[in-house]
Amino acid sequence: MEATKLHYKKPSLQGTITVPGDKSVSHRSVMFGAIAEGTTTVEGFLLGEDCLSTIDCFRKLGVQIDVDGTNVTITSNGIDAWQEPTEVLYTGNSGTTTRLMLGLLAGTKLHTVMTGDASIAKRPMRRVADPLRLMGAHITGRENGQYTPVAIQGKELTAIDYTMPVASAQVKSAILLAGLRAQGTTVVRESEVSRDHTERMLRQFGAQVDVEDGVVSFAGGQKLTATHVKVPGDISSAAFFLVAGAITKDSHIVLKNVGINPTRDGIISVLAEMGANMTLKVEDELAAEPTAEVTIQSSELKGITIEGALIPRLIDEIPIIALLATQAQGTTVIKNAEELKVKETDRITAVVTELKKLGANIEATDDGMIIHGPTVLHGAALQSYGDHRIGMMAAIAALITEGEVVLDDAECIAVSYPTFFEHVETLSQK
Repeated sequence: MEATKLHYKKPSLQGTITVPGDKSVSHRSVMFGAIAEGTTTVEGFLLGEDCLSTIDCFRKLGVQIDVDGTNVTITSNGIDAWQEPTEVLYTGNSGTTTRLMLGLLAGTKLHTVMTGDASIAKRPMRRVADPLRLMGAHITGRENGQYTPVAIQGKELTAIDYTMPVASAQVKSAILLAGLRAQGTTVVRESEVSRDHTERMLRQFGAQVDVEDGVVSFAGGQKLTATHVKVPGDISSAAFFLVAGAITKDSHIVLKNVGINPTRDGIISVLAEMGANMTLKVEDELAAEPTAEVTIQSSELKGITIEGALIPRLIDEIPIIALLATQAQGTTVIKNAEELKVKETDRITAVVTELKKLGANIEATDDGMIIHGPTVLHGAALQSYGDHRIGMMAAIAALITEGEVVLDDAECIAVSYPTFFEHVETLSQK
């Protein structure tokens, strides 16, 4: 792939954009629509490659899915009507698709095989497969199901009471989705609460889910009913422009329809604590997924410590937060973020390596990184590692570097934000 050259003549960023739909909610809207009986309509669906992989998998299972722009219609007779696929389910670069479908398929009567791209082939699956096996699931694959390809022979499942070793919405969701087909009440216990899109959407589709003090309980055998899903703008995508607005001079950006789910809004908390010039205007507080209009302006920032319960609320935003910290006065410490090592790439190593190329004063730790600022960044040739978050971090860095950034495999950004470069151009034109 040809490298992308990025150079901006010190622009101020001005204007209003609406970020694409939330990736997590878009995935789940198709999954739940396929489980439910009836016709589910989805508004604001993310047309990124990951979410399209989810659609493709369910079409192979015999579910009718129609796409009209960002509106998606799923017509299903329920999970028992799914057909055994005649080919392998290909999940592309999508860890969400792969891990959640393990949970969904485990309790069906079907035999299925899943595989993904080279990145998915390196990502651990036993963290999902092991608790599912405790429920009676039959899952095989490379290294005893640690890596794709994985094969699932559907079985009757029994509910479990499971304590999460690490905060992971994907693992929690896979267990809850398997719990739909399990005998008894499935219980998941979290010491640190991970994103709760699955619990919210179960309720949207008519299920009873109890959540109290980090304990989620859910009775098996519940039927889901088709509904309408309005997808909020993805706060993980918005984060890149929130940071861009804060670190570029004379900037004023308005982001509309940003999802502010309290299990996902860690970037808002970090910007506020660092002293960002930011305001929120709540648009729909009572929606299944609340949203806000967020305004960000050029800001004087200070370093902070990011740790503990805050980490699951911003795990996907840490690459861009690291760039933010290079422009803050003082030291920023990020810890308790070991989960970064099992993302699309080892994001601790990738972030530190690429920001160092730009001249950042940053060092890796076992569970995060330490960044000293502020630092003037210079141009360099950067790698995305095929990871959309690393690619977008590099592209935003180019807004403030002295000199050109040459980014390898910028195309990977389309996984979550197909219009990313269009929005950069929109905001940087005066």
